[in-house]
Amino acid sequence: MTLDNRVWIYDTTLRDGAQREGLSLSVADKLRIARRLDSLGIPFIEGGWPGANPKDVQFFWQLKEEPLTQAEMVAFCYTRRPGKTAATDPMLQPILAAGTRWVTIVGKSWDLHVTEGLQTTLKENLAMIRDTIAYLRHHDRRVVYDAEHWFDGYKHNPTYALETLQAAIAAGAEWITFCDTNGGTLPHEISQIVEAAIATQPSGIQFGIHTHNDADVAGANAIVAVMAGVRMVQGTVNGYGERCGNANLCSLIPNLQLKLGYDCLQPAALAKLTQLSRYVSEAVNLAPDDHAPFVGLSAFAHKGGLHVSAVERNPITYEHMQPELIGNCRRIVISDQAGLSNVLAKARNLGIDLDRQDPACRKILQHLKDLESQGYQFESAEASFELLMREALGQRHYPFQVKGFHVNYDLTPEQETRSTRSLATVKLAVNGQDILEAAEGNGPVAALDAALRKALVNFYPEIDRCYLTDYKVRILDGTAGTSAKTRVLVESSNGHRRWSTVGVSGNILEASYLAVVESLEYGLLLCQAREVVLEGG
Repeated sequence: MTLDNRVWIYDTTLRDGAQREGLSLSVADKLRIARRLDSLGIPFIEGGWPGANPKDVQFFWQLKEEPLTQAEMVAFCYTRRPGKTAATDPMLQPILAAGTRWVTIVGKSWDLHVTEGLQTTLKENLAMIRDTIAYLRHHDRRVVYDAEHWFDGYKHNPTYALETLQAAIAAGAEWITFCDTNGGTLPHEISQIVEAAIATQPSGIQFGIHTHNDADVAGANAIVAVMAGVRMVQGTVNGYGERCGNANLCSLIPNLQLKLGYDCLQPAALAKLTQLSRYVSEAVNLAPDDHAPFVGLSAFAHKGGLHVSAVERNPITYEHMQPELIGNCRRIVISDQAGLSNVLAKARNLGIDLDRQDPACRKILQHLKDLESQGYQFESAEASFELLMREALGQRHYPFQVKGFHVNYDLTPEQETRSTRSLATVKLAVNGQDILEAAEGNGPVAALDAALRKALVNFYPEIDRCYLTDYKVRILDGTAGTSAKTRVLVESSNGHRRWSTVGVSGNILEASYLAVVESLEYGLLLCQAREVVLEGG
């Protein structure tokens, strides 16, 4: 990497990203994510505000015991409070105790926030910035200064906004970050204001950008800021953050590096970006966005037959880059719009060499379209399609056979409320042996899943690695009332891969049963294939 062309990535998933509504991170979660970011080569990781809550205090304490390998862990804090000194403000003591070399200090750039938010004078705000940074520099801390509400402040009072930057620089800040805190500034404004602000500052000062996505242009705003001269980009994995989120590093990094030629990560680390995105989504217990650019499951998915034919000949016909560069892969989506090209391409992805003239191709395609006319949907249930294809080719080896199941549930009074508890009974045949098992669950599908696992685990211990992650129900013909046909999609995972299966029936329990059974069958197929690979390796 060359310094002139380097863009320093500053990850704030653990602090700003954690402010997303519905997202909560334990200390263990934060430690796991920090170490994953560190292993990827992210140079700056903002860990939180020491002293703001016990969790962040413990997080920084544990990192002192077991430091990261290469990343700079950054503590976050606001400037001292009005009417105090930095040395006497107790808010800054936990910042020093955190023991990080770098500290990010946030100060007000917008005069409106100074007079109405802080309820102090413009002069005192400048003193707060200078005093806080000078105090930290006196204690051998290096400082990133985040100019909060910078763009709004500059548009309302550019003279004062620039004075806040000068105060931070004079006190010893090494990085000045322009923050679009409300997320409403547009790209043409970002580039104009960044260029104008940088031109007024002395040489040797480094600048960064921190954008929010309230106008859906956080990524674009960060890119134009880099092109205007900033060399640090602050953002979060998957764009997590308060309100509409922050700039998404999973899109910014490949755009900056692969499209514009800036150095952000080593190529080997860039190829782990998709894995990082999915790892963090699992850690924060949010479903991955399948349609996310670059790293989403559907980012390089092709559905229409003409598209598939073209991509098979030359991928650049319908792909803006090689998916492998960021650790993703091309997917051929199977649906009622599929042609033979889709079937052949999907077979190749599964390691099956099919010839266009093979009668099995037409058989698979016709079966697919027949099932989709009944309400099946395979573009979201590729595991079910793979099983369908293997069956047509005589390659489906049923690890078990369900001979029957029964589900019932009772209403149970609990603490003056009424909750349901379901009981499922299943009868299976495994290796010629009949098995009868029962299990309870908090609903009929959970009980059915538990009973199936209980019946299978003695024969297939690897079934314990597979777990259900999502369950979706859709009524296909709502005008039919209670006689409507139901489609159930089940998503499962084994910790390494996700897969989806589908079931369709006029009975919601039967549709669920079909999807759950195929999910377990496919999970066993994956586990056995993985064991073969490990033994062979």
